[in-house]
Amino acid sequence: MDKAEYREESLGKDDSAHVELSGARADVPSNPFDYESLSYGASGLKGIISSPFVLGAAALASLGGFSFGYDQGVISIVLIMTQFHAQYPEVTPGHAHYGFNVGFMTGMLELGAFVGCLFLPRFADRFSRKWGLTAAVAVFCLGAVIQTAAHNYGTLVAGRAIGGIGVGTLAMGAPLYISEISPPNLRGSLLVLESISIVIGAIIAYWITYGTRSIPGDWAFRLPFLLQMVPAIGLGSAIHFFPYSPRWLVMRNRREESLRSLSKLRRLPPSDTRVQLEWKGIIAEVEFQNEMTKRMHPGSKGLALELKGWADLFRPKYIRRSAVAIAIPFFQQFSGINAFVYYAPTFFSALGLDTELSLILSGMVNICQLVANLPTFIYLDKMGRRKLAIAGGIAMGIPLAIQAGLVAKYNDSWESHPGLAWFGVALIYIYILTYACSYGPLAWCMPAEVYPNHIRAKGVGLATATIWISNFIIGVSVPPMFISIGYGTYIFFACFCFLAAIFSFFFVPETSGKTLEQMDEVFGDNSGGEQSIIKQEIAQRVIMV
Repeated sequence: MDKAEYREESLGKDDSAHVELSGARADVPSNPFDYESLSYGASGLKGIISSPFVLGAAALASLGGFSFGYDQGVISIVLIMTQFHAQYPEVTPGHAHYGFNVGFMTGMLELGAFVGCLFLPRFADRFSRKWGLTAAVAVFCLGAVIQTAAHNYGTLVAGRAIGGIGVGTLAMGAPLYISEISPPNLRGSLLVLESISIVIGAIIAYWITYGTRSIPGDWAFRLPFLLQMVPAIGLGSAIHFFPYSPRWLVMRNRREESLRSLSKLRRLPPSDTRVQLEWKGIIAEVEFQNEMTKRMHPGSKGLALELKGWADLFRPKYIRRSAVAIAIPFFQQFSGINAFVYYAPTFFSALGLDTELSLILSGMVNICQLVANLPTFIYLDKMGRRKLAIAGGIAMGIPLAIQAGLVAKYNDSWESHPGLAWFGVALIYIYILTYACSYGPLAWCMPAEVYPNHIRAKGVGLATATIWISNFIIGVSVPPMFISIGYGTYIFFACFCFLAAIFSFFFVPETSGKTLEQMDEVFGDNSGGEQSIIKQEIAQRVIMV
């Protein structure tokens, strides 16, 4: 390749700053908003293998989900430990407020996570996605220390709430960073890493706790609480070996760094046509969104602009995006998944199985999730999101509806119908498998895709907050629900699964294969005359960069 100098005009603090780049000047299309020709190669496993650097960055960031999964794995066994009951009698079966206390203690992590999601977007927009993850790790570790050292129920709940703030911000920051560093042909698969990481965390924690339950005394449950800090600290420190998000750098007017970051992530020279096209498209989109923000909120600054930014999520222009970003995570949780993950031993025991067998089957739940996650990880960008959302809702609802009928008829006579009891176990596993290859990854993938740059952090925060508040409601309500209405619990969750399919059929578009800057076209909200004129002006300006 011939060498030539390509000068990029920086629009940062020093307008006269330039950077020299090696390589032939790219043939950049005249319209930087036009991404139809952008392709970095194959999707699926072949594309993932050919992009090891961005895969490594995404895999590390996805450890944010590992922390949430780890808590799921720990709590499901800890809740039935005699050592745990001895230290915290409030969660002992037979206590006057057993159902509420267990649900409240379990759910406080999710409530803390909900709070964390509301504060991270501003931090992530100002200080970067990477430093947002590091700050979340610090809060998470503080909560882990309090949980490990807690000697009464109130301190334990407080530790879970503080740790939850860290969990929520980690689980939100990870898909935000992954979505902004991923090429469009791999973005869906790389976002599935968040779901896979959650499951791996749950598996590791579950079997660690399964082993430590034989330790006499408090360390049976304190050791698993303590170990959750190890992967989090690894994430908080190692993430700084990878580049900043190119989109965040453009948002902060650091364009030279943005091009270098994008070039490093794509493993291509800055002059490559595809890198130039993506980079100029990012610049054009950020300029367009900044211009629209100024027109929507003239003169607004600081906290006032921050609050108006949250309100923008519900403007007519973005309401369909927000509906998708809220509904998919909502249906993920109200499909009942965490009821089965948190309280799996309880559900299996209710089918007449002994304690030890119930624990082993409960541990296999997350292994099934991991197995089902892998095909979605490889093929999501080929399958598409819309079809998976529709089919997934139906496929989850059917086994839950059948299970409701079985429990209603045989709940008092499982011992005389062992075959039906095992059929009930199979139905739970079928539900888990269909969840793990559909709504498990979709709830982390779609919200990170649908929003434009200037409100993406808030949009992902809104979606992740929906996960946590829904998870909190499920965590608190399922124990008393299962006690009071029995088989009705399965009917409740089945109804929401079918509603998820109906919603997806009417409202969820296909985002597979589209760049983040193409979502205007996907959602059909870029047709306004004024916006078209603004885009033309920006396109003419950006193409000269």
